[in-house]
Amino acid sequence: MKTRRNLIQIWLLCAAVLPAATSGAQTVTKVAAGESHSLFLKSDGSLWAMGDDYYGQLGDGNYNWFNPSPEQIVASNVTAIAGGDEHSLFLKSDGSLWAMGYNYAGELGDGTTDNGNYNTNRPEQIVAGGVTAVSAGALFSLFLKSDGSLWAMGYNGNGQLGDGTTNWPVNRPEQIVAGGVTAIAAGVSHSLFLKSDGSLWAMGYNYAGQLGDGTYNTTNRPEQIVASNVTAIAAGQYHSLFLKSDGSLWAMGGNWEGQLGDGTYNTTNRPEQIVAGNVTAIAAGYNHSLFLKSDGSLWAMGYNNYGQLGNGAYNPDGINRPEQIVAGGVTAIAAGESHSLFLKSDGSLWAMGYNDAGQLGDGTTDNGNYNTNQPEQIVAGPPPTLGISTYSNQTVVFFPTGTGANGVLQMTTNLASGNWVTITNGIPFSGLQITNASGTAFFRLH
Repeated sequence: MKTRRNLIQIWLLCAAVLPAATSGAQTVTKVAAGESHSLFLKSDGSLWAMGDDYYGQLGDGNYNWFNPSPEQIVASNVTAIAGGDEHSLFLKSDGSLWAMGYNYAGELGDGTTDNGNYNTNRPEQIVAGGVTAVSAGALFSLFLKSDGSLWAMGYNGNGQLGDGTTNWPVNRPEQIVAGGVTAIAAGVSHSLFLKSDGSLWAMGYNYAGQLGDGTYNTTNRPEQIVASNVTAIAAGQYHSLFLKSDGSLWAMGGNWEGQLGDGTYNTTNRPEQIVAGNVTAIAAGYNHSLFLKSDGSLWAMGYNNYGQLGNGAYNPDGINRPEQIVAGGVTAIAAGESHSLFLKSDGSLWAMGYNDAGQLGDGTTDNGNYNTNQPEQIVAGPPPTLGISTYSNQTVVFFPTGTGANGVLQMTTNLASGNWVTITNGIPFSGLQITNASGTAFFRLH
């Protein structure tokens, strides 16, 4: 794990001294997983990416397959992200929609597939403003505007755009629903959305019953699946998940690897209750599923050939019951094709699963470590707040430096001398007393 640069935050418990400084460390706030690439946002609004970039989906100006370490793509003002098979979408604080990566079917929405421009390796503005949510599937994209309208572009061979046809490419955003839509989810070949009345709607490929309408028939028009009380949705390859307002988790579709979590390996074309309550967030990978409970615990089920469930094993037959992976402190989740990401309450980013293109972001594809079956910390949270309990006759100055997970706290009264004195070895610690310093005191974590 590479060290990160942080600014120590020291609280001075004396009315006569300078006000406390705020930490310069940035936490991770959002995550998104594509097929073999990953995106995340930091609290300063910066966008970061890692993994497969063969089609420019990372947006760094290159076309590299291996990108095993997080790379900053946009410096600020990014508010939402989505990772598709081989393309990526993001929003800025002005409501503008941006896209990069593969554009074979018009999934970027820039109108260029007609002239053979199949990809872009730099973020490209698609819509100037008014966009509030994005979702990226396989060769197609969905987004919402502030008026509640649903828009789509890209591949439509299975009716996943919901425009009443199976015509493609659709290389410009096309309005599908005029208003009232509140949430969207794009799977591999099907789409889900919610309306403001809590109803769930679906369209597209239905080979395994993933639309949940009681049939296995593909449809190219939005179809109501549940009339009310749905609060969150997630779409995988051949399965779908949703939450109700009572915190219950429901699933439908393909279940060959146990991704529905109902204790069987049988597909179902009707919504089936999996967990009765206390579920707060869901994510669907190709053939695995993740969810969070209200206590911050992370649970997983489904295909685990590459360790994407994070349970310490490799289960090629899948896990068909929800299994607890992390006991608490998890705040957000994302599932890619065969890898998983999650955030903890301290702003740290964790990953597990397949890592052939560096999508976990741990820098290890260089040495052939292609997967991990245990959660691995990729980006650390900020260092703990340090406190001075007693203060005597000096001004305290804040000094940034690199810090590892078990750094030491050091102090000097003369930066030019380089004479740093270790105050304590290992963090966190409680209590620090400074007495009889002759002048300014500098502190660092090292």
